[in-house]
Amino acid sequence: MNIIQLAQQVENDMVKWRRYLHSIPELGLELPKTSAYVQEILSELGIEYKTLVNGNAVVGIIRGTQDSPVIGLRADMDALPIKEDTGLDFESKNGKMHACGHDGHTAMLLGAARILQENRQHLKGTVKLLFQPGEEYPGGALPMIEEGAMENPHVDAVIGLHNGHIYPELPKGMIGIKSGPMMASMDRILIKVKGKGAHGAYPHDSVDPISMSFQIGTALQTLVSRETKPVDPVVLSICRIQGGFNQNIIPEMVEMEGTVRTLNRETRSRIAKRIDELASGIARSMRGEAELIYDFKYPPLINDEKFTGFFRESAKKIVGEEKIFDMQEPVMGGEDMAYFLEKAPGTFFFLNNPKEVGGAVYPHHNSKFDIDESFFKVGAALFVQTVLDYLG
Repeated sequence: MNIIQLAQQVENDMVKWRRYLHSIPELGLELPKTSAYVQEILSELGIEYKTLVNGNAVVGIIRGTQDSPVIGLRADMDALPIKEDTGLDFESKNGKMHACGHDGHTAMLLGAARILQENRQHLKGTVKLLFQPGEEYPGGALPMIEEGAMENPHVDAVIGLHNGHIYPELPKGMIGIKSGPMMASMDRILIKVKGKGAHGAYPHDSVDPISMSFQIGTALQTLVSRETKPVDPVVLSICRIQGGFNQNIIPEMVEMEGTVRTLNRETRSRIAKRIDELASGIARSMRGEAELIYDFKYPPLINDEKFTGFFRESAKKIVGEEKIFDMQEPVMGGEDMAYFLEKAPGTFFFLNNPKEVGGAVYPHHNSKFDIDESFFKVGAALFVQTVLDYLG
């Protein structure tokens, strides 16, 4: 069976599906049009499915000649609150945009689903198609799992991909793989620094939360530089400081909001504890107080070593050894595919397929971001070959 040939036969459909999805971007966990379109295609392909997360997630089932083992294939479907500026014929017009390539992910998984459904007699097991909302925010993988996406039947292995240009060192047309930690956790912190307001001419009457926030912001970086091993990556970024409303009034409160990225679960827990201790300790020493809200969002994305090696052998059949890039370093961006990989061994890989707009390649989350559709057949074929090898 020539998998690339089969993928080429569905290439036009994948492009058509992607372009329609690109024209109707939706956000978060509310994807009524996107979900309905995926359901429509699955129905046309004769694939049974159910919906989760209030109808916004779709789980398809392709049954082979026996019930188990079960492999899950995942694609995220949501977009971003960005006004598109690509000039494409199918450019979105609703102030939202598929600026991270999830429309491509969905199209490639639909393409793989068609091939697998038409060849299900060769599958000694079951395929679960996991179409997920809310990867950008607030996270759709966890609610899908909580509603049983990985059970009935139980998923034994899971695989997903990210297309675009997420790993700059990866040449176009290649795939990036890495066993172990591949992407960082993604957590949000909000520190409310509380004091006592006063006139700016009489600072001695205040308990100044702005001065406290200066001290806290500087001290937080010591958690990275002085309390964490240099070989244990941590990113701690304060991205918003808001307080005050006039040039001569010391406010009562300042908010500091940011993100924390780690690759190690123990480090993640320790950093959260130390942020609270450090912020509250500094505030108390300056006669104020600090309240920390720490939102544990997506965990680190950790690829299973054995399954990643298995995927590598499947990928060689599709792209050849020369098109596989072994990543030496993880990226500090987050991905809630991590939740699926906590429930089943598997792997997540990068497909580098950026497309120039106006003579330049733009990064993810940019209003001019685009992807090269000619590589959809590669992504679909990688899904299919891995399934055939796993269920063969």
